[in-house]
Amino acid sequence: MSTDTTARASAAASGDAPVRVCVIVASTREGRFGPTAAAWFRERARGHGGVAVDPVDLAGTRLPERLTEGEPPAAVAALAPRLAAADAFVVVTPEYNHSFPAPLKTAIDWFVDEWRAKPVGFVSYGGVSGGLRAVEQLRQVFAELRAVTVRDSVSFADFWDRFDAEGGWPSEPEAAEEAAARMLDELTWWARALRSHRAAVPYPA
Repeated sequence: MSTDTTARASAAASGDAPVRVCVIVASTREGRFGPTAAAWFRERARGHGGVAVDPVDLAGTRLPERLTEGEPPAAVAALAPRLAAADAFVVVTPEYNHSFPAPLKTAIDWFVDEWRAKPVGFVSYGGVSGGLRAVEQLRQVFAELRAVTVRDSVSFADFWDRFDAEGGWPSEPEAAEEAAARMLDELTWWARALRSHRAAVPYPA
């Protein structure tokens, strides 16, 4: 290992390197709101300090719906290194019929090691529940993959009413800003702690 590589690895283990957060847009439906919510959150993440954002829109990944054995399909192989390089994930998801979108489940199920021992946060949106029923189901899914979901999240109830007269979103940003800051504080704390420990101790087989 070169001196530069050793230095980078040491910085990452010590927590000095930026936290690499993969922000995943879960919905692929026509007319979806996910990209708007994700763009808003990415700006909050970039302004948080010490965070590097990698945006992943599942509508553009073209992951196959059918999971197969053997050599992974090209779309899966292309996404795998981005997920593996992430220190943390934020899933931007709607709630569809009390659950989360099918393309998100497909994306989660294509990968295993990439999620392991990493923190996951959520930005959700929907009707009266703000997407929180989808988030609660996702917590169970990620627990099975040995990921750590953070307690605090950002949720937008009745998001279609959140635009102001000029089209700005959200129309009352203070509570959303505070929620995003709390979630990012928690997410980056876990990301640095788990990154350091993964570097020092292999995860139990």
